[in-house]
Amino acid sequence: MSALLDPGTLPEGSDADAVYLAFVEWAEATGIQLYPAQDEAIIEIVSGQNLILSTPTGTGKSLVAVGAHFAALADGRRSYYTAPIKALVSEKFFALVDIFGPERVGMVTGDSSVNADAPIICCTAEILANIALRQGTTADVGQVVMDEFHFYADPDRGWAWQVPLLTLPQAQFVLMSATLGDVTELAADLTRRTGRETSTVTGVERPVPLHHYYELTPIHETIEQLLATGQAPIYVVHFSQAAAMERAQALSSTKIATREQRDEIAELISQFRFTTAFGKTLSRFLRAGIGVHHAGMLPKYRRLVEQLAQRGLLRVICGTDTLGVGINVPIRTVLLTALTKFDGTRMRQLNAREFHQVAGRAGRAGFDTAGTVVVQAPEHESENAAAIRKAGDDPKKKRKLIRKKAPDGFVSWGEPSFRKLVAAEPETLTSHMQITSAMMLGVIARGGDVFGNMRALVYDNHEPRARQRMLALRALGIYRTLRESGVVEQRFDEVSGRTEIRLTVDLQPNFALNQPLSPFALAAFELLDPDAPTYALDMISIVEATLDDPRAVLSQQEFLARGDAVAQMKRDGIEYDERMELLEQITYPKPLEELLAQAFETYSAAQPWIKDFELHPKSVVRDMYERAMSFGEYVAFYKIARSEGVVLRYLSDAYRAASQTTPEEMRNDDLRDLIEWLGELVRQVDSSLLDEWEELRAGTDNGIVDMHRPDDEPIVPPAPKRLTSNVRAFRVLVRNELFRRVQLAALEDVDTLAELDQEFGADGWNSALDAYFDEHDEILTGPDARSSALLILTEGATQWTARQIFDDPAGDHDWGITATVDLAASDEAGEAVVTVTGVDRL
Repeated sequence: MSALLDPGTLPEGSDADAVYLAFVEWAEATGIQLYPAQDEAIIEIVSGQNLILSTPTGTGKSLVAVGAHFAALADGRRSYYTAPIKALVSEKFFALVDIFGPERVGMVTGDSSVNADAPIICCTAEILANIALRQGTTADVGQVVMDEFHFYADPDRGWAWQVPLLTLPQAQFVLMSATLGDVTELAADLTRRTGRETSTVTGVERPVPLHHYYELTPIHETIEQLLATGQAPIYVVHFSQAAAMERAQALSSTKIATREQRDEIAELISQFRFTTAFGKTLSRFLRAGIGVHHAGMLPKYRRLVEQLAQRGLLRVICGTDTLGVGINVPIRTVLLTALTKFDGTRMRQLNAREFHQVAGRAGRAGFDTAGTVVVQAPEHESENAAAIRKAGDDPKKKRKLIRKKAPDGFVSWGEPSFRKLVAAEPETLTSHMQITSAMMLGVIARGGDVFGNMRALVYDNHEPRARQRMLALRALGIYRTLRESGVVEQRFDEVSGRTEIRLTVDLQPNFALNQPLSPFALAAFELLDPDAPTYALDMISIVEATLDDPRAVLSQQEFLARGDAVAQMKRDGIEYDERMELLEQITYPKPLEELLAQAFETYSAAQPWIKDFELHPKSVVRDMYERAMSFGEYVAFYKIARSEGVVLRYLSDAYRAASQTTPEEMRNDDLRDLIEWLGELVRQVDSSLLDEWEELRAGTDNGIVDMHRPDDEPIVPPAPKRLTSNVRAFRVLVRNELFRRVQLAALEDVDTLAELDQEFGADGWNSALDAYFDEHDEILTGPDARSSALLILTEGATQWTARQIFDDPAGDHDWGITATVDLAASDEAGEAVVTVTGVDRL
């Protein structure tokens, strides 16, 4: 670790020159020589000016941010660092802790905080925007460093980058991105608002220049050529996760890494827990020197790829354009497989900003003398070029050539598009200001001249006049709703002679950021019957309705539901046209949908700000529990291995929300079991998501937590704690394993049962089920069948024995499954290892 950067070493009353010299000396002591652009930026910052830093990737913007925080500390001002995603906020938090020490750096996120009174705070843009709305000029914000500032132009989130600029005139701003475009108007506006001059550092030459190429050869030949000419590591950019995986698979038969590299990789990852189906595929790719990197992966797998890449062991990485958002993957060559992407609405060409964000990752300062950017021609163009080369100079062959056409729906692009993007400057940032109920409530909660503050927010922003008028109409509509609901009152103050606007309710800090629908969930919990057999699962369903949708899971749930519905309708003889009409009504499961919709409407009448957010009833946690599946079984059942990281993040969010939202007095034993099971499931799959959250929660009382990360972080993360040490959660896992067999037995699915219990086998299950059905008509699988009353556990030191009783229609409860549970094997596997020894009469 480098020496701490301590402003306490400066003499009292040090001027800008002394602060600048102290920072430069620290940088040089750590082996860093400032680039001219960095030097210029630091001088402007210590002189008290705003700074817009728009320099290419690899020009050291992070070091400028460090210098800005140092200058603010030296001046006794509180500084904020913002980034677009929590992962980058967390990464920057740990980096700043290493530089300034844990007592000077804090982090605030929507669901936790650590050292929240520190003089340097890392947060997302939305957190700072909320502070700005609630506190305005009284906020203790002396400096704001906004990283990845091009998110200002994001249609959905751009407001959060704009609001601090509008409402924190007391702050010094440092706005950073590699792709800002023309910032002339932005700089002038910032100067007008803050009274500080605004310097711009732009147009800087990259310390590692880029060379651009357009390739017509087939992509595997392009990659082979790049490898042969020393252009690795190569990041092969795709615009879908499926395409990235297909490319890695296609390359796995090619010799990518040397024998020595493969041996080193194999040794480094030999103890790594590849616990999922995707993980086993990734392990095979990595051993061949090929990485995969995209947002759908488990965090531990992405981190492993990044660590191996940083050690120079992965010569090719196949991924998506996620590397354009500050992902730390050192690469020499960026190879784009296309210049078009699906943006959620349509296929379109990349714009200049998107292209430069991705291309700019090529070339490593301190390692490479140049970076390489290659764009692969469309497949039909490559094939036509190959056919022309094959025809040579023979005019007859040329005449007979049948040029391959672009596929249907192809959005045209080619070498002219590529050259145009290379030469193009990033587009000028476009304002996307919004006005919501939550924003208005924040301004009203600030007090003072509420009308003036709202008027300034609506009419003194960066939108054109016509758009401002639309925002004004929106604001008036929101205000009327707040007044009618009684949340806001307006009265004339005789003393001051002006109209006062105030809230009639207390708002918690960050009320619109920390699970914004949690207050509704608390109210909805009261609607449930604690004695109902589904009470615990219904509580979880309310929590799930407040979370963002994991689209990968829901789309597969809907696909399977429609498939089952079609099959049933065919059996029922329903005609095609009617089937298609009925099919439109089939969607993924939405427990409590009607109840929650009615409750939401009632609640929003008194709390109209809640309508800024949507309720999303769904069943993922509940579905997994009711199906009695492990994480791996669930991912395999829905065929979503490529998106297992999305699934795990959702389960992690659900666990945190359930832990924080459900009041202790409303939890019965079943709900406690369910929450414990969910937390342990997440921890055993990938503990990093919960470990970091729990570390952060340890600091929520503003205690100072030493969160230094070791410089030589190991490739293999520590294994999660023993599964069997959490006895409550382990009992649920055992219960799920046995109930899964009950469900399959009820369906007489002997083939799947035989796969689960290979020793007991198909013959054992067939014989047992034949005997059971001679006495009973069916095996019930309702809530009563799952109750703990029908599971008898004898818990030993190394092995448990279990008796899962069948719920028969007569209520005799005279048949069941006998099994053993191996504790050591369960700890090793990260899931309950259950062995069926008998299925028989009691």
